This record gives sequence, structure tokens and C-alpha cells, in this order.
Amino acid sequence: MDDLHKKYDTSKLRQVSLSLIWDERKILLAMKKRGFGEGLWNGYGGKQKESETIEETAIRETNEEIGINSTEIEQVGTLSFFFEGVPSDQNWNQKAVIFRINKWVGDPVESEEMKPKWFDISDIPYDKMWPDDRIWLPKILKGMKLECIFVFDADKRLKESNIKVL
Repeated sequence: MDDLHKKYDTSKLRQVSLSLIWDERKILLAMKKRGFGEGLWNGYGGKQKESETIEETAIRETNEEIGINSTEIEQVGTLSFFFEGVPSDQNWNQKAVIFRINKWVGDPVESEEMKPKWFDISDIPYDKMWPDDRIWLPKILKGMKLECIFVFDADKRLKESNIKVL
């Protein structure tokens, strides 16, 4: 077990979904228009409701955020996030279960929360994304399945990371 897994307990984190759509040439990201991560390009997802499986969360959130109905999804990893120095009433610590959406019905559309846009895989806007994305996303896009821990400070700067290929 690595030092970060010894230091941070990922088993008690609230679970959220993070879904991505891509092929060998393009990836569909969305600009977050409000809330946590506002102004950054990201995948789609959110908080798991008590009555849902995490897969159901991924399907619901993707429909709410970009208007598609996912018909085939595949879990490709987990990202555990810890934010040090953040007040407990703003608990941002979470475990994001990453899904690849392989098939869907409908065309991606803008919502109040997200504005979707296709990017060439070679032109992903990492400078306008969370700093951890440039570490794990290229590996996921190459077909690797991952278990990651990222530690941020209260100013959302990345301090530590651990990437485990499964």
C-alpha cells in the first residue's frame, strides 16, 4: 500500500459519477457554467442519490447535464479527491467513479449547468481543466483502468497524487 492510501481513507468518501464520451479522435467535454468547478472543462456527473446505484447516477446526471440517454456505460476507474484546509461545511472530498459512455441516444445539448463541445484528442484544453486531469485523462483515453488519489490545498492547487493502473 502506498503512502497516500495509508494517509487517506477513501472508503468513507461520498460517491459521485464522472462520465466521458470519446473515440480514437475526439472527446466530448463540457464547460461547467455554475457551481463547483465553474469555468472549467470537464466530463459529466454529480452526486449519487440515496436510492441510486452509481451507474444510475451516471446515466441520470449525463441526461440532466447534456440531454443524452446513455444506453451502454463501462466503469474505467476511480478518482479520490481530498481538499485540505477546506471548512467541513464545504466538504469537497469525494470519490468519482469514472464511466465511459459507449452508446447513447440523442444529441448533446447545452443545459443551465453545462455547455458540451467536441475536442480533438490531440487538442484537449488541459489549461482550462482541473490540474489532475492532465495526469489521469491521457491514461484513460489509452484504455487504461485507474485508481487515483489526488490531494489539493484549499486554493484547489494539486499537492500530491498517486495513480494505480488496474
